[in-house]
Amino acid sequence: MTATLSNREARWLALFAQGLGGRRGAGSTRRPGPGALERLLGRIGAIQLDAVNVVCRTQFLVPFSRLGPYDRDLLLKLSGPGRPWFEHWGHAASLMPVSRYPLFRPRMARFADDGVGASSRQRSRAGWRRANAPYLRAVLAEVTERGPLAASQLSDPRRQRGTWWDRRSHGRRALELLFGEGVLAAWRSESFERVYDLAERVIPAEVLAAPVPDEDDAERELLAVAARCLGVGSAADLAAYFSVPPATSARRRVGELVEAGRLIEVAVEGWAQPAYVLAKPRPQAPRRDGVTLLSPFDSLIWTRQRTERLFGFGYRIEIYVPGPERTHGYYVLPMLMGDRMVGRVDLKADRGTSALLVQAAHAERGEDPAEVAEAASIELTDLAGWLGLDSVRVVRRGNLASSLHGALGAPR
Repeated sequence: MTATLSNREARWLALFAQGLGGRRGAGSTRRPGPGALERLLGRIGAIQLDAVNVVCRTQFLVPFSRLGPYDRDLLLKLSGPGRPWFEHWGHAASLMPVSRYPLFRPRMARFADDGVGASSRQRSRAGWRRANAPYLRAVLAEVTERGPLAASQLSDPRRQRGTWWDRRSHGRRALELLFGEGVLAAWRSESFERVYDLAERVIPAEVLAAPVPDEDDAERELLAVAARCLGVGSAADLAAYFSVPPATSARRRVGELVEAGRLIEVAVEGWAQPAYVLAKPRPQAPRRDGVTLLSPFDSLIWTRQRTERLFGFGYRIEIYVPGPERTHGYYVLPMLMGDRMVGRVDLKADRGTSALLVQAAHAERGEDPAEVAEAASIELTDLAGWLGLDSVRVVRRGNLASSLHGALGAPR
């Protein structure tokens, strides 16, 4: 008999799976160390990377949401040669535990494959590889001799003209291709630049020597990991977590996991599709007090349809929307309170004035602005302090701005 979950119980499972159900810090007065960060990544499976630094890059914000203030330098030191984290194409560009590196080797093997079933992107990469084979060999030889190297450090980067993505140098494209194929591994500098070196000089030897699963087994394992990280999700939700393609294949793999007893099918109130959990669900109410700010790239809200199904919260990133057409702002962080999404704030770290600017603040329909503002003011103050900013300033835009201004007691 298929177990049935209320929508609220599904939210509870999701929050605890993502490390957002328990009390932040669990009463400790010490800042979280590298062990806490490693345990967090083991729990949520992946932390997405993104270059946008309006407030703080998302890879730093995600742990802050779960652990509170911590030393950001610790996170940088967890990836690189011999370190416990690696970067690759998980959910977009992501940090992941290096123990899962073997699960991505089948994906690396077909990165530039243009055979049957290849995507247009794969065919494009394979075509570029063939057209630039001598240059690709030269780049690999230079990394082998001089590595680790960033693209800007290549002796012949072959820079291009153009706008945004078209400005990528041939050197960067070559390094990215070798990185995608697993020939090179990479990590980030303090300025967010990828640094590349031979995989055997970065990934621990015992991990490289581990058996490589075939593609079907790797996909099944990634879907099972996704089920644990999500708490509960449809087949499409599980597939999206580590970008397992295509959807039809993912549904088949999920069915195989159910048949093998590794996943349990459940029905969630209001969901049109079946959902899946890793073990018999035991929902419990969140114990976290106050508001938690979430990065726009937080793994809790990666799948927008799931976010709307779980929380009744419609969310999209408006970075690429022209300013006059934005509804809520440029870099908008959702606000989680208990098991509800209670509002959203458009933030900017103004380092010139040492202020965290709340450029817009909106409470969700049905929420008490005074209650949300009081809780949000504490979180915003903590965030500003962690970022080394002296104050929080509210611009009076949005239905929460006035209440938040009053709760903070901050100058306009």
